Amino acid sequence: MNETIDQRKFKSITRRELLKLTPALALGAFAIPPFQRRLLKAGLGFSDWASAALFRTHHPAPTFADSELTPFSKFPINDYDVDDPGVDFEKWNLTVTGAVQKPGDYTLAQIQNLPKKTQNTRHVCVEGWDVIGRFAGARLSDFLKLIGADTTARFVMVECADDYYESVDMQTALHPQTLLCYEMYDQPLTREHGAPLRLTIPTKIGYKQAKYLTDLKVANVLPKVGYWEDQGYSYFYGL
Repeated sequence: MNETIDQRKFKSITRRELLKLTPALALGAFAIPPFQRRLLKAGLGFSDWASAALFRTHHPAPTFADSELTPFSKFPINDYDVDDPGVDFEKWNLTVTGAVQKPGDYTLAQIQNLPKKTQNTRHVCVEGWDVIGRFAGARLSDFLKLIGADTTARFVMVECADDYYESVDMQTALHPQTLLCYEMYDQPLTREHGAPLRLTIPTKIGYKQAKYLTDLKVANVLPKVGYWEDQGYSYFYGL
C-alpha cells in the first residue's frame, strides 16, 4: 500500500515539475537553430491566422484631419531596391490576368475614370516609423468589379517595375480604404513615391503597399507570396 502511494506521489510531482519546466524547455528550444526556425514559423503562422480571423472588411482604419498631415517633404521615401525604376509613363499600363472576366491591359485613364476616393491615413513602416499622409485613387474593389474579378478567389497579387511583388487576401482587397493610388497630397504621384500607380492599404503594414505597379492577378494559388514574406516576414500583418 505504501509503495502504491509513493508511486502516485512520484507521478504527481513529476507532472507538476514538467509543467514548471515547460517554459524553460520552450526557451531552450529557441536556442537550437532548427527548433528556433520551426517555432518562429509556427508562431508567425498562428499570428497571421488570428489576425485574418479578426479582420472585418468594413471596419475602417483611422482617418485624420488635414492639420494632422505629415508635410509631404517629410514623408519618407522607402524602397527595397531603387527610388525610380524608370517607368515610361506614356507606354505604361496595368496588365490584368487570372480569375477575371476581362483580362488585358488597363490604362491609367481607365483607372482614373473610376470613382475617386481621397483619405488621410497613417502609413506604418516595419522599420519603426509612421507618418500621416493624404492619398487618392480608385478603390481596388471598384477596379476588381470593372475587370469582372472572381471575388470568391483568395488572393490579389501585384508585380512591380522594380521587380518587387506582393499579395493581399481578398477581404483586404475589397476593403473600402484599399486604393489603387495615383495621387498624394492632391498631386500626381512622384516617381519616388511609386508613380504612376501604387497600393495604399491603411489596414496593413507598409511593405504590403507596393509601388510602381505593372501587373495584377486574381488567384486561388500563389506561386510566390510577397518579396518580404518569402524571406520570413508576416503575410497578413494587419494594423
